Amino acid sequence: MKPNYSEMTNAQLRAYILQHRDDLDAMEAFFARRSPDAEATWFHPPKTAEEWHQQIEMLRPILERNSNHES
Repeated sequence: MKPNYSEMTNAQLRAYILQHRDDLDAMEAFFARRSPDAEATWFHPPKTAEEWHQQIEMLRPILERNSNHES
């Protein structure tokens, strides 16, 4: 019997998927929760070293915020 994915938090569902990698229904439920375009930050390929450094500085807080959510 499969668990009720809609009752799981994202963290619980992610942990479940990591333990049950062959459960495609769980993966589908997890991916259905995402709205990547609404949360996306788009970066264009940098043309200069300065643009590259600017993008790194913009990206740093995003990565830090995401790493704090996974803890």
